[in-house]
Amino acid sequence: MFEHQMKWRSKKAGLPPGSYVFLGEKRQEEIQLNLMTYNETDFEFRNIEKIEDAVDYKEKTDVTWVNIYGLHDIDLLKKIETAFTIHPLVLEDVLNTTQRPKIEIYDDYVFAVIKMIYYDAEEAEISTEQISIILQNNFIICFQERKGDIFHALRERIKNSVGRIRKNQADYLAYAIMDVIVDNYFSVLEKLSDHIEMLDEEVSDNPEPEMAQKINMLKRTLLMLRKNTWPLREMIHQIARDENPQFRKSTIPFLRDLYDHTVQVIDTTENYWEMASGLKDMYMSMVSNRMNEVMKVLTIIATIFIPLSFIAGVYGMNFDTGASPFNMPELSFTFGYPLFWLLCIAIGGGLLFLFKRKNWL
Repeated sequence: MFEHQMKWRSKKAGLPPGSYVFLGEKRQEEIQLNLMTYNETDFEFRNIEKIEDAVDYKEKTDVTWVNIYGLHDIDLLKKIETAFTIHPLVLEDVLNTTQRPKIEIYDDYVFAVIKMIYYDAEEAEISTEQISIILQNNFIICFQERKGDIFHALRERIKNSVGRIRKNQADYLAYAIMDVIVDNYFSVLEKLSDHIEMLDEEVSDNPEPEMAQKINMLKRTLLMLRKNTWPLREMIHQIARDENPQFRKSTIPFLRDLYDHTVQVIDTTENYWEMASGLKDMYMSMVSNRMNEVMKVLTIIATIFIPLSFIAGVYGMNFDTGASPFNMPELSFTFGYPLFWLLCIAIGGGLLFLFKRKNWL
């Protein structure tokens, strides 16, 4: 991933600031646009062919939400720059999918970048999608890398006029979009919790060598999650703290509540990081204990065979000096061979009994 980011960044080498260059993975062949507009009594949702179809809604008092799926159409962004008077550096950041979560406040609009998190339970991996939001009066433009997201429930709430969303303005919709993204973080954390419990059982029952790779992958996943949640907290805190004409006072309490949610996500992520580190330590301890058990068994076997090897070595010299007083009489003894084995068995059994007595076995 890091190599891809460096390769993408190299595309902009030598270009002036504000140059439109798409940096990222092309996830959708064709750009798709849809438009939603509503007030307390009326609602409209439709797909549109070009951004010019949404410009007429700019001057209306109704809340308008335009979703753009796909980020590689440079001509489309140039039209948005002209139609909505957006700074080219903002649209340059929209095209750069390696952005960290942030917010930029301009005189007549707010630009925010958030990372949507997806978790693949089968691969135990996290993937991210950059969501860029421009809030301008009662108009929201939302840029996504691909179609298919977690905003379906939010659209249904708007369509069916559930809750207070139809009674509020576009700043509340911007809050609702961020709230859905943060709530999805909790869903990802819940799945990670299940994965951590599964790894804990596997480490306890059967610490195989591949467990180290699984734990390292879990730590990388948590690191990516932490990398995206810390700046998100600061971003939401900045909106709730600073005076901003794009966000009404009535929306600030909801943003503060959203800030608390991001703090909970960060705290939970930190707890999971500590649990993952504990799993790594437990795995290393289990492997060390298993190695110690193996070494203990090998040491006991070696200890038992040391005296037996000594005896076998002495009687394997085969010195026969005849009638000399220095001969080895056992060499000619009738029952010498079975007595040798009885002696070996007695020594081995005695050592085993001693080890058992001292609780070394």
